[in-house]
Amino acid sequence: MYSIYLRENKLKYELNELIKMFLKPSEYRLVEEKEAFEAQIILPEELTEKNAAKRFLFDQLSQLTGKKPDWGTLTGVRPVKLAMEYFRKGQDAAQVADILKKEYYLSDEKIRLLTELCLLQREILKDCRPDDVGVYAGIPFCPTRCVYCSFTSNQVSYDKIGPYLKALYKEIAFTGQHLKALGRRAESIYIGGGTPTTLSPGDLHALISNIKNAFDMSGVKEFTVEAGRPDTITEDKLLVIRESGAGRISINPQSMKQKTLDLIGRSHTPQQIKEAFRKAKAARIPIINADLIAGLPEESPADFADTLSQIIALAPENVTVHTLAVKRASKLIEYDSDYHYRQGETVREMLSMAAELLSQAGYRPYYLYRQKHMSGNFENVGYAKPGTESIYNIRIMEEDQTIVAMGAGGISKVYYPQENRLERIPNVSNYEIYIERINEMIERKKKGLE
Repeated sequence: MYSIYLRENKLKYELNELIKMFLKPSEYRLVEEKEAFEAQIILPEELTEKNAAKRFLFDQLSQLTGKKPDWGTLTGVRPVKLAMEYFRKGQDAAQVADILKKEYYLSDEKIRLLTELCLLQREILKDCRPDDVGVYAGIPFCPTRCVYCSFTSNQVSYDKIGPYLKALYKEIAFTGQHLKALGRRAESIYIGGGTPTTLSPGDLHALISNIKNAFDMSGVKEFTVEAGRPDTITEDKLLVIRESGAGRISINPQSMKQKTLDLIGRSHTPQQIKEAFRKAKAARIPIINADLIAGLPEESPADFADTLSQIIALAPENVTVHTLAVKRASKLIEYDSDYHYRQGETVREMLSMAAELLSQAGYRPYYLYRQKHMSGNFENVGYAKPGTESIYNIRIMEEDQTIVAMGAGGISKVYYPQENRLERIPNVSNYEIYIERINEMIERKKKGLE
């Protein structure tokens, strides 16, 4: 058991997050001043600047454990945003790389990935209008709940969904009208969840129609419907999506190993995944994304390689490779709270394999983000065939645009570019409370989007 003295300062929380990148919570304790004499690590009193304090702690923990996390001292979820800020200040790629190495201790591999992503994202976004907004509508229902899931997801009978949609349509109508009055257009539309294709074809058509009628669609660059679960995808629903003008869907296999799917609570088979792709291609959906997860329970690198090979053969335009994150709101943490600490080297091998195989197949990384409690403290990376990258995914992760989120669990983020600042406008997460308090949710938006 290591003892660490961080003093009482405003950096304590963030420094503790850095410690967790090296040690399990059961392997250390933060001591008070009266016990500082017995601590293996003592934060010097003069280290009040955040990055200097984090570098000191990183060096000390590296000496104690022999570890050097690839992301260095970064504990935040948006490393691309950090790198992009230096580019915006006029630094070139070599200067940004030098800063990331000396100031933040990033590995050469992560530095190369970040600088490449920044340059690509700048190119993708160069013609985007600064006042346009991203629009998100949430459907908080799924057939089953995955063991790693921490999102707003409910398993309900279909008669419960109607009242929710009625409330959502009310919020959509107000939000669209309010944004038009402010002269704001939608740049992207994203219907997520949950699993939006839990809805019937008729309700899915009504949802999309309500969105198109409410918002100024003249500037929309992309329209996405997250299909997600292969067992909810039908020809009728795909036809609704295509005929509505939506050009992107996401089919989320997570794994192509049946035992894994059973373990994580997915109620579909690998064959259903393949059938969902066949249906989507037959429906002429222009862009399909496939989500995969590295580090799932009982999976080996060979299992992950097999999943990658099968998905590449299905030829989605985008592939998002997630690192399993064991969050506090998930079932998995109840079963094994230390799971993500043991998976580091396995996940490293999986992510390296993904980068290599996807590159060989013509994909390139275009967005990235991190989460707490990720296996090995790694990252999630979105890969795309050139020209098929999702603007919405880039925008929401880099927080450089107002995103208006409607529905239970939606958190709108209003961006103030002059101050590089966000203001959050949260909706309640519980779908039944959302229905009861829909007028309050609308009033929050009215005030927050002034």
